[in-house]
Amino acid sequence: MGGGESQASAQEFPFLAHQNPRPGQTEMIQESREALRKKGHHLAAAPTGIGKTAASLAAAVEIARSSTHPHKILFLTGRQSQHTIVVETVRNINARLTNGERPIRIADIIGRESMCKDVDVLSGKCFCEQGTPDSSKLSGREEVRDFILQFPRHVEEIIDKSRVWGVCPWATCRSAVKDADILVCDYNHVFAEAVRESSLSAMSVNLEHCILIVDEAHNLPDRIRMSMERVVTPTIVRNTAMELEEYVGTLEQTYQKNTSTSTAIELDIATWAWEISKLARAKIADLFRQLHTDLLADKDESYVEVQRLTDIIHRACDEYEGITGQKTLTDAPTDENRSVERSHRLPRLADLLLRVVIEQDTADDEDEMEPDAHRLGHILKCIETFGDTTALSLVFSSKGKEGKITSHLLDPGLVSGPLFSTVQGSILMSGTLYPPQMYADILDLPKEKTTKTAYASPFAGERRPVLVAGNVTTKYTQRSPQMWNKIRAHIQALIDETPGHVAVFAPSYKMMDDILGDTFFNGVTKVTESREWSKNDIDQLVVNLREKKDTNQRILLCGVYGARLSEGIDYHGGILDAVACIGIPNAPPSVLSDSLKAYAGDRFGKNNAWRYTVTQPAINAILQAMGRPIRSIGDRALIVLLDQRHTDRTYMSCYPNDLRMNSTNDPKTTASFARRFFSRVHTVQEQ
Repeated sequence: MGGGESQASAQEFPFLAHQNPRPGQTEMIQESREALRKKGHHLAAAPTGIGKTAASLAAAVEIARSSTHPHKILFLTGRQSQHTIVVETVRNINARLTNGERPIRIADIIGRESMCKDVDVLSGKCFCEQGTPDSSKLSGREEVRDFILQFPRHVEEIIDKSRVWGVCPWATCRSAVKDADILVCDYNHVFAEAVRESSLSAMSVNLEHCILIVDEAHNLPDRIRMSMERVVTPTIVRNTAMELEEYVGTLEQTYQKNTSTSTAIELDIATWAWEISKLARAKIADLFRQLHTDLLADKDESYVEVQRLTDIIHRACDEYEGITGQKTLTDAPTDENRSVERSHRLPRLADLLLRVVIEQDTADDEDEMEPDAHRLGHILKCIETFGDTTALSLVFSSKGKEGKITSHLLDPGLVSGPLFSTVQGSILMSGTLYPPQMYADILDLPKEKTTKTAYASPFAGERRPVLVAGNVTTKYTQRSPQMWNKIRAHIQALIDETPGHVAVFAPSYKMMDDILGDTFFNGVTKVTESREWSKNDIDQLVVNLREKKDTNQRILLCGVYGARLSEGIDYHGGILDAVACIGIPNAPPSVLSDSLKAYAGDRFGKNNAWRYTVTQPAINAILQAMGRPIRSIGDRALIVLLDQRHTDRTYMSCYPNDLRMNSTNDPKTTASFARRFFSRVHTVQEQ
């Protein structure tokens, strides 16, 4: 790009973090900007190296600054590592601002447990300010708040500064959000109802005046689904009754001290809920015994009709209200009044359960601190909201002592659609947001206001060739020790001709262990991913990879699709030279997967059902793994796909159109291909 073009680009994109737009970046900025100008939504399937963080911020900041009403930008991400990239990008934007433009102010916030010292899980309070004199707290908070707004700060810097002043970094950062232009936070701040209602208003954030940037947006549907998963067991119902008894006792004591109307009303509702829970206990236990009995001999799970669960609540209410001889809540209710009361039972019970406060002994496991009343309240709330639709699936699993019923929201669009319609516009981006139309459908983005583009990869095919092994597969009917040996032979051939580190990813921890666990590979030290790894373990791993590379010691990194090593890490600086992808991570058959396919068929058409729920999510997980070694335009890596099914039409159609595949049918060909590639293609440091 010539100097004149660079100058023109700088003028056209005043909030771009660097002077020369990268290939594809200009188009992404223009299309994102146009979508936001119309209060619309742009889905960007933007490969690594296009500079999607800089592109999205360049467009969003420009539109936010040109709007008559101030717009706040919420940059949503599920990865803490991305927070660092956003802050650095904003620093670069500010460094290039001209014409007296005010620097961009940013607030970087993560979970309270990660920001504060000794958070009490039950009360949600921390002890950050314990021992700090009251006279110092106000000045300390103001000092840290100014520190946050004066210059883009990483969250670690905010924490360190707060420690010096003896103030709460989480609370102080939240207080700075009101005057910030950009808030960097987790998806849950917008898409999880409980977090959204408690956090955004406290930070003076109104979604109607916000622009959303959703990073790694391919994860958003599953994040929404996971946030709606709730569990009920007989023990949870039994404990709920005991917790309600304690809550009623607490309210009675409060009412004796202060006979307020609000306390009297809460006591009345809590007493009603307690009586209902006691009556429901035995009925829930009966339901679980019946579900165990009804299971087919070779099955450990089954579908549960929503009505079977809600009928238990209504029968307990009927008993208590005297329809079957018990006392009533109302004076001689008519059938009509009784019907109205029935429609309010579930929401009233759910809301009350979510308000229950009890005293608990401290525990090491944070999850154990949540009252079981809240657990039951959550699932009843979910049933109340979605129970009349086909989008809610209840699944019984017999695993464990009692078994459990889990609620699954099949349609994340029921949550995301209304929220996207509320905001001033959005940019959803990911290297594997493919195909964009699928995500527009699943997230229920408004068709008339949504644009979608799959951008071409800025990496020439010769810098990231893809090699498919046609003589191996992990297809269930063809699994055998002999097949595993063939896969190992391809991996060893790749190792033999690769100068640096190699990563291998498998569909599951079990398959990783079966194929790689006890196998010795020549020339490398094997490092195997563990479910128990902490963030510090992951951070140290990247440091170790860099140190080993600098001393010409090679690592074989063994991981699992969708886990930390295949999605949660940026292997910057070309520290990975090759990636081998074993098999295809199709979800195993289950009641939930059957429900998802059936719902997708009704919602998006039968032709899309299998692709939307099975093949595309599997290929996108592989695409994420394939993208690990390519983090900048100067990187290069060889990708080996160890499953012949990648060349089948069903799976080929799930890959981006610009991806070209080469073939190998034996380890010698794999080794020869790798040798030629690494001899002629080298890592190039970006200028």
